[in-house]
Amino acid sequence: MSDEYKILSNGVKIPIIGFGTYKLGSHEDSIEAVKEAIKIGYRHIDAAAFYNNEEAVGIGIKESKINREEIFLTTKLWNDNHGYEKTMKSFNESINRLGVEYLDLYLVHWPNKLNLETWRAFEDLYNQGKVKSIGVCNFKEGHIEDLKKSAKIIPMVNQIEIHPYRSQKNMISYCKENNIQVIAWGPIMRGKIFSDAVMLELADKYNRSVPQITLKWHIQNGVIPIPKSSNIERIKENLNIFDFEISYEDMKLIDQLNKNENVSSVPENTTYLEY
Repeated sequence: MSDEYKILSNGVKIPIIGFGTYKLGSHEDSIEAVKEAIKIGYRHIDAAAFYNNEEAVGIGIKESKINREEIFLTTKLWNDNHGYEKTMKSFNESINRLGVEYLDLYLVHWPNKLNLETWRAFEDLYNQGKVKSIGVCNFKEGHIEDLKKSAKIIPMVNQIEIHPYRSQKNMISYCKENNIQVIAWGPIMRGKIFSDAVMLELADKYNRSVPQITLKWHIQNGVIPIPKSSNIERIKENLNIFDFEISYEDMKLIDQLNKNENVSSVPENTTYLEY
């Protein structure tokens, strides 16, 4: 178990690795995966309304017998529910499905033409103490700059796609300058990174798996990865990365793999604004 944290701009502690829950499997499989992840030592659980698994995540947390206060729980607002009133309604539906009274982090899943109205609801939820921190996903610099024009609270987090083939160095630098913590979704490229020759060589050099090298690369770059797996041994392995360091030279070697390559596409039903 890792007890290492990052500190968000408002002082909230967030574990430096999380457990992703996208496409974990059936309702029962999702419950068991979350329970096992918590048993293994994860304390940061990442869910979303779009994943249709909030109820399972909530049951998994409850059945783990770990105090709610020890779990850093995230969920996300989906694209169909932007706007002030819809956001408030969607938030209440999410916490009801999760069976919790508050969230540790609430995220806007994708940018939308109603970003400003939606963000006003997020600020109110934060000020009411219903969420401990608020942030965004998949926002580019322009989206955040637009938000900053009217926002009273700057997003504390930006969750974006980051992996060795899409390193997003400029976005990471921008977020750091604005005191926004970066979280990486798709950190092991949904398994596509497993066959990369450079990563295989480094895994052999450090006597680690390719996922372990990849996740450690994220953490050493100051990014919080949220790997997903339903395989118990892989879940354990992904957390067992705190007893080694990747050298500066090898970090740069991984950086050179960048191709600005996506492992996922923008959802069709989002009014995604290009910047």
